[in-house]
Amino acid sequence: MRKPKIVVIGAGSVIFGPGIVRDVLVHPSLQGSEIVVVDIDAEQLDLVLQLSRRLNQLAGSGCTITATADRREALVGADYVVISVAVERERLWKLDFQIPLKHGIKHVLGENGGPGGLSHSLRNIPLLLPICRDIEELAPDAWVINFTNPMSRLCMALAWHTELNFVGLCHQIGAGYRIVSSILGIPADRFRLKACGLNHFTWIQDLRSLDTGDDLYPLFWDKLEHSDPSYEPLSRELAQVYGLYPAVGDTHAGEYIADAWRHVGTQGYDFDAYGKRIEARRENIRSVISGDDALATEWLATTSGERAIPVIVGLHEDTGHYEEALNVINMGATPNLPSDAIVEGPAVVSAMGIQPIQMPPLPDAIAALCNRQIAIQELVVEAGVNGDREAALQAMALDPLVPDMHTARVLLDELLAVHAPYLPQFES
Repeated sequence: MRKPKIVVIGAGSVIFGPGIVRDVLVHPSLQGSEIVVVDIDAEQLDLVLQLSRRLNQLAGSGCTITATADRREALVGADYVVISVAVERERLWKLDFQIPLKHGIKHVLGENGGPGGLSHSLRNIPLLLPICRDIEELAPDAWVINFTNPMSRLCMALAWHTELNFVGLCHQIGAGYRIVSSILGIPADRFRLKACGLNHFTWIQDLRSLDTGDDLYPLFWDKLEHSDPSYEPLSRELAQVYGLYPAVGDTHAGEYIADAWRHVGTQGYDFDAYGKRIEARRENIRSVISGDDALATEWLATTSGERAIPVIVGLHEDTGHYEEALNVINMGATPNLPSDAIVEGPAVVSAMGIQPIQMPPLPDAIAALCNRQIAIQELVVEAGVNGDREAALQAMALDPLVPDMHTARVLLDELLAVHAPYLPQFES
């Protein structure tokens, strides 16, 4: 079988790019593939290229690896395009968090939901869509594998405004496994949970032992009742009120819940820790490039934990395998959410594409929470694509974190003004 051409756009991120390339290099089915890493940051891109070539040589993967800042050059003949891009991610995210706080919005993260999620979407939609229009022109049969957040909103923009095959990937289901494992006292590889809903807002529908096939939800409820009440307190309360346990952890679920701050606080993302993590990764990469074989061996002995490469292999080799959390067009997979919404849930991956697995309907109250977010997503996409200020205002006013229309109006005005250099769709 012909080996695929895999293009990674946004590969200059030392957290994301090297991990995806390494996942290709260590997968037996993808030895000999063509990999093109793309980024506009020349220094970071060269660092990733040097690391990738060294790992390729040590692993004997036989891949061809090139780098370019010109995505159009990279896209010709691509089979799979992995995208993780953002506009000045950390600096602008800080503004998305600080500005709403100034207006009295008690939010917990400010990345995917709430006013910060709106602002983030308005920047990233006009960043992602031109890339995808280039893919439509130069590699129309390629699969787009999107990691860029806010996931549901950007995938909805792809569904509405391109004809491409796409899937959105997120590793947050891992938080569900970590939490359930902690509460049950059972290793995460001994049970399977099935969750559905929206990205960063999925709910566990089924929880089952891989050893016996037994339903573990009754045991989970019992253990939860007697567990430390300070552990994931928001998820605990959501489960008690709505009848299903979230699969994503407090911080992410809290982006969609008005009083999440009571449980999670308003300290936001730890940017200092993230900055230290990035610098440590850069030093690690430089050491591998300089000849540290022990570190290189560590790189090749692990994988990123992301599901891009298993999905690519499934599509390319017709594996027909099960994936736990893919973001796709609903098409009835979650019956009481709109069929054209972007939902996250289990799916089967094969040469026929990605077929979401039908789940039971969500409880009515949870479906109502999700449907409100879907209505917001639709307005955000309209605003993000067309620079529709009225749609952006309606999305802001509809958000459960925003207390009134006056706050929505003044907050939107400030966010649009501060981020104006990154919002060409609003120029008039």
